[in-house]
Amino acid sequence: MRRALYPVIGLLVLTSFLLGMLASGARGGRAQALPPHAAAPVVVTAAINTPPAPVSAAVDFAAVAERLNRSIVNVDTAVRGDLPDTPRRWQRDSDDRGPREGSGSGFIIDPSGYILTNHHVIDGADRVTVTLSDGRSLHATVVGADPAIDVALLKIEAGAPLPAAPIGQSRALRAGEWVCAIGNPLGYVHSVTVGVVSFLGRKLFDQSLDDYIQTDAAISFGNSGGPLINARGEVVGITTAISVQAQNIGFAVPIDQVMNVLPQLRENGRLSRGFIGVVLTSVTPQLASALSLGRVRGALIQDVSLDTPAARAGLRPYDVVTAIDGQAVGTDDELIRAVASRPPGTAADLDVVRDGVVRHMSVKLTERPLVEPTRASRVRTDLQPAESRRGGPLGVVVTALDAAAVRRLGVPASIAGVLVTDLDATGPAREARLRRGQIIMEVNRRATATPDAFAAINGALRPGAVAAIFVYDPLTDQRLIVSVTIEGRSPL
Repeated sequence: MRRALYPVIGLLVLTSFLLGMLASGARGGRAQALPPHAAAPVVVTAAINTPPAPVSAAVDFAAVAERLNRSIVNVDTAVRGDLPDTPRRWQRDSDDRGPREGSGSGFIIDPSGYILTNHHVIDGADRVTVTLSDGRSLHATVVGADPAIDVALLKIEAGAPLPAAPIGQSRALRAGEWVCAIGNPLGYVHSVTVGVVSFLGRKLFDQSLDDYIQTDAAISFGNSGGPLINARGEVVGITTAISVQAQNIGFAVPIDQVMNVLPQLRENGRLSRGFIGVVLTSVTPQLASALSLGRVRGALIQDVSLDTPAARAGLRPYDVVTAIDGQAVGTDDELIRAVASRPPGTAADLDVVRDGVVRHMSVKLTERPLVEPTRASRVRTDLQPAESRRGGPLGVVVTALDAAAVRRLGVPASIAGVLVTDLDATGPAREARLRRGQIIMEVNRRATATPDAFAAINGALRPGAVAAIFVYDPLTDQRLIVSVTIEGRSPL
């Protein structure tokens, strides 16, 4: 009798096991379909002493857009004649003659009617009109503008308080963080696009002031001046530029940079920044090794412009600024911000390391000029490779800087060196971004006035060594110091 029950008991056990598995699977299915704001289940791994991953709520940009849409405005401009040329940004119209109209975006930052947008949206406009989310169109006054970071402050009179967008902190952004852009691309008002922060601190137009947020959130013509918004619904940037060479590569001015200049825009209508007239780079470990700087940290001077405060104070290339007014300087960006924050006409005391000796130098600041357009369109660099010469350890082929090259490239009389005519595609100099058409003036602070002088210095470099190359670039009309690490083989 008992033996007869064994199959029944076994069947009951198997059935209970299968029902338990089905119930477990059903619970698992419900866990995967959590509400938008519910916490995701923590996955426990077999790693010992590994803390669980942080739990985060789902990003709800639909709610963000619903809250902020009332703060987003359309900015329309009209010009009696030609709009100013805007080669750095977007052309707003294809017709260069007669009256023209343009359109961009903006957002309200104060209930009294202050609005932020891009400078290039309103630049040269004879009439600026703001259209609110409720359909009202109001005349706007340009309170102030800063072309250097491409921001403008507008003011409208609406007769009642307006909904202002909450302002966040761009310095808290991280690469990979979700963001959205709201604007009026191609006239499609209040369009919402979503992406991530692709890069922070991108340099595009002005190597000293630029600090752009790069994002893959879709940005098109007409988005200019609209907000870039984080997952908390806070404005962290102003969309301002796109790459014409690729899709979904857009850029925004960090909101922290904008808020720093806002008081001056309100009070004075313009920005007045301190300026000394140098081209800087940070002291990297490679440059420190090549220039025997030891543990010195600071901003390395690559070039000093003529008739500037730096030139009058006696600053030179290869000088390293380690402090300004007693405040330590760790990077070139830190020195640029410190100088730009000081008013023109004031004096700045610099600690400068020159040839291992610390010097104290005083520089009287002037007002920062606007950056001039690149010389690239006026300089020809179509050079023929000098196939008879080998690239040596640097992987650089050079020739003498003759009178014809000086005329073609517009090289100043003060520049002496050898002309780069070719680079090994896999060589160290190419990887360090040297280009054909540049002029090598020194290697490790030794002059390279002739191809023979360059060949002697180049041939003496050994694998593993770091070379500091002092270069003049005709495209930017600037001198640069570039570090190149010699590889274990000698490229052709």
